[in-house]
Amino acid sequence: MAIITIAAFVAFVILRQSSDFSLSSFEPYTYLLSQGIINTIYVSIISLLGSLVLGFILYLLSISKVKYFNALTDVFTEIIYGTPLLVLIIIMAFVIGPAFGTFNRNAMGFTALIVYMAPYMKNVYKSAFSSISEEQYMAMDLFGFTPYQRYRYIIIPQVIRILMPPLMNNFSMIIKGSALLNVLSYTELFYAVKVVTSQTFAFVEGYILMWVFYLMITIPLSQATKYIEKKWSL
Repeated sequence: MAIITIAAFVAFVILRQSSDFSLSSFEPYTYLLSQGIINTIYVSIISLLGSLVLGFILYLLSISKVKYFNALTDVFTEIIYGTPLLVLIIIMAFVIGPAFGTFNRNAMGFTALIVYMAPYMKNVYKSAFSSISEEQYMAMDLFGFTPYQRYRYIIIPQVIRILMPPLMNNFSMIIKGSALLNVLSYTELFYAVKVVTSQTFAFVEGYILMWVFYLMITIPLSQATKYIEKKWSL
């Protein structure tokens, strides 16, 4: 019933438009749209993997006994939290990149996504590793577990169970945030639809089609996250 309600709302919006709704004008641009979807998924996966690595480094620095590393992580986190993603992409592509002799704006856009998500990944690692109580470490010492046995049988299984749901949520955030790369003229989904609508003037169809494409990517991720949370909470 809920799905029918939403579908009815979308149908009402479409029918209320001043022009007839038709997707036929998008047929010549199928390749461009499919390329936009592929590039969106590609940049999202790259950004996810990169933020996992950088986030883990930030986590290690945050628990370091060296106060400088703790302070550096805190300052970096506050700066990222206070910076809109769009601003970070522009700064990275047009200011920081050229300062280091890099003029590949797409690469710097990817880097901006990685840097932006890294503090969130750090918090995911922090929550996951804090789930291992002191009693468990004492039990591992008592039974003489080797470092391999600790991580293989105790630490990693628990960390992965806690890590997966927020990790998939962050992946969904990255997918939605990748739309901002259109300011760099990177051919992701948003930019591809924008190019097509500028040629066909079918703005309503284009915006709805873009919305549907994003939902086709993010809703399965959301459902998978709920499934994992339900399955692993048993």
